[in-house]
Amino acid sequence: MDDSGPFASPALATKMRPLLGQTILVVEDSRYACDAIRLMCLHSGARIRRADCLKSARRHLQIYRPSVLIVDMGLPDGSGADLIAEMTHAVPRIGVILGLSGDDSMQVIARRAGADGFLAKPLTSVAYFQTSILELLPEDRRPGGLDSVRDNIVQPDPLAYRDDMAHIADVLTGPTDQRTLDYAVQFLQSVARDAEDTVLAEAARDLAQSRARGTPVTAQAARIAGLVQDRLERQEAI
Repeated sequence: MDDSGPFASPALATKMRPLLGQTILVVEDSRYACDAIRLMCLHSGARIRRADCLKSARRHLQIYRPSVLIVDMGLPDGSGADLIAEMTHAVPRIGVILGLSGDDSMQVIARRAGADGFLAKPLTSVAYFQTSILELLPEDRRPGGLDSVRDNIVQPDPLAYRDDMAHIADVLTGPTDQRTLDYAVQFLQSVARDAEDTVLAEAARDLAQSRARGTPVTAQAARIAGLVQDRLERQEAI
């Protein structure tokens, strides 16, 4: 099923809902980050589908063809750059492909893989989100041009942050080889920064720096696990 063609939806974009008629597939493992995008799609009139890993995204893309693809660069089963490269060379090609990351250096990697643009986390501005997509759409699919964009700031559901903490707690209680620990660290750095959880973000950054230096990280990893558990218990109390 192709959601990206000119006849995929009879809905016409308006200045209030400039992405009406667009279907956006978000490949993102953080529920908190995805909830921010869900709210932006709601403000913009776009439909949203979500995949939380490369495997799920590929399964989805065998059935549906969105008009916009947003891919997080760090996923639990590999690099988002791999999916971007695959979809860049797919026929027919998805109209707009965007990389997504809280690490600005990932923009270069996303572009090299074939992405048309890049979204920087944390995503809070609806205007930034809309403009990043609209400027890549054909002119006849922009409602009155880019001047139609109106800004709002979104606040993701705190329960989505708790879901992310539960996810990473499961990761940390399982076998933690180097790849798994690296994934957990980059996930926590990104999610905690998005949620303005400075204590957890700094702890994850310190652990990442220690791993880069090759110094022992047992105590730091235990502290990270404790901070994650603390946030889970705090939400349960609420």
